[in-house]
Amino acid sequence: MDMFIKILFLVVFFAVMIGVGIYCRKQATNVNGFVLGNRSVGPWLTAFAFGTSYFSAVIFVGYAGQFGWRFGLASTWIGLGNAFIGSLLAWNILGRRTRVMTQHLDSATMPDFFAKRFDSKALKIAASIIIFIFLIPYTASLYNGLSRLFEMAFGIPYIYCVIAMAVLTGIYVVLGGYMATAINDFIQGIIMLAGIIAVIVAVLQQNGGLTESINLLSKKTADGITMDGPFTSFFGPDIFALIGVVILTSLGTWGLPQMVQKFYAIKSEKSISTGTIVSTVFAIIVAGGCYFLGGFGRLFGEQGEGGKPVGGYDNIIPTMLENLSPILIGIVVVLVLSASMSTLSSLVLTSSSVLTIDFIDPVFCKKKAMEDKKKVLWMRIFIVFFIAVSAVIAIVQASSPVLFISQMMGVSWGALAGAFLAPFMYGLYMKKVPKIAVWINFFIGIGISLASFICNLTGVKFDNAVLEYFKSPINAGMLAMLLGIVLTPIITLIHPAKDKDRIDGIFSCYNKKVTVSSKKSIAEDASEELTPGELTIPERASAAKAAAKTGGSGKKNSPKKSKKRK
Repeated sequence: MDMFIKILFLVVFFAVMIGVGIYCRKQATNVNGFVLGNRSVGPWLTAFAFGTSYFSAVIFVGYAGQFGWRFGLASTWIGLGNAFIGSLLAWNILGRRTRVMTQHLDSATMPDFFAKRFDSKALKIAASIIIFIFLIPYTASLYNGLSRLFEMAFGIPYIYCVIAMAVLTGIYVVLGGYMATAINDFIQGIIMLAGIIAVIVAVLQQNGGLTESINLLSKKTADGITMDGPFTSFFGPDIFALIGVVILTSLGTWGLPQMVQKFYAIKSEKSISTGTIVSTVFAIIVAGGCYFLGGFGRLFGEQGEGGKPVGGYDNIIPTMLENLSPILIGIVVVLVLSASMSTLSSLVLTSSSVLTIDFIDPVFCKKKAMEDKKKVLWMRIFIVFFIAVSAVIAIVQASSPVLFISQMMGVSWGALAGAFLAPFMYGLYMKKVPKIAVWINFFIGIGISLASFICNLTGVKFDNAVLEYFKSPINAGMLAMLLGIVLTPIITLIHPAKDKDRIDGIFSCYNKKVTVSSKKSIAEDASEELTPGELTIPERASAAKAAAKTGGSGKKNSPKKSKKRK
């Protein structure tokens, strides 16, 4: 009976996902529809697509387990950073400008944006290669985290979990493209919201509730830590390491192509304001909840050599959950499945569209641009290819003791965010950013992340504390992003872009006059005589004042004497 309940949850979940893919297939017949949903995705779908692409099994199993073990309850700051920096600020700073400029440039991908914004096809090709290569370890880490939970809940071998997830995700993304992904993200997001709350309550009850769990956690100590109650303290036992994680996982989303691309598809101004609030609340509950739950990890695991948990970081969360009821385990599996499949679908869609539009088409179709239908076909082929490659890597990586989930994701995030964050953000705001600044950011992001990866792979130890600190993929990614943010304005001052007319033409998209309805602006009564839609808000206000002075006749009113009542 227990197994029947778990399987029933999965069957219903998979049926809904595939059903949505079939339903959306008519909207995925051209590039704009397949990649951006025809730029007509509403606020709730956009917000949930952003949130569910952000948080996956990597967060729930990998990051929550590792950083909850290292920082205790202070790891909750990571979730709050994700909410207020990675969601709230990202929507406010990037959302509107990204939507306006990418539509003006007719750009559907981040590499295409770099090509048209900085007038360089070479940037487009280089960015597409970086995205394709570094999204693969990210995708492999998704399989890894989810499959560990499947193995715990169903006893199914890891390899079969990976294959099943790959096939099912591939089906609905290939069928329905971005719109199917967005609708499924909305459904999956609701599951994640309800699931994380239920799981936190159930896990804490195993130790007598919240108060007793905190009391037990306050008694935990660790080698090399002298402070009392380090895992219940406000900033945890290592504040500098905590800051590095917050910056990478929060600010890093600003440069991830699969996240930024959500802004390309925004439907309207209302979608931005609503999406900002919804995605922030979603992040507070899901990310904050995941890291808060992970903070109690030391109550469910034993400390081994080097301060690491016995069985590894990736086993902490599954160990927390293994004694829950069958219904709750079913909810957890569907929760993490939702988080992982939504992120996976976003990653494979981004990678396939980038490879087709930004690499195959410009490199191999120089004489004649590829037709829309052919592009969509190639994107579908690359979706299958990308899923297959990342699945193989996930299976191979599972037997490797070198990299666990958070390290794989750290390398990917660090490289992508380090390469793209600064040039993309400044490209939306600063006219004079030169293409050389973009190239330098590419080299910084890739170089630092690869150096960190090689050092960890070979087990190099540094006597210098600073070098040892930045050897971590997390801290290396943070360094790459911050260097890009600091160096790009300096390079712009030294070597500003000189094609002023072309750049002014691009930035003219922000100067277009837009009229709005009375729902957005309260005009004076006299302005009602003006034809709606012909004047902007300031012009209508000026006209209204003029009309008030002239009485609407064009002549100044002469003062009238009031009649006295008899």
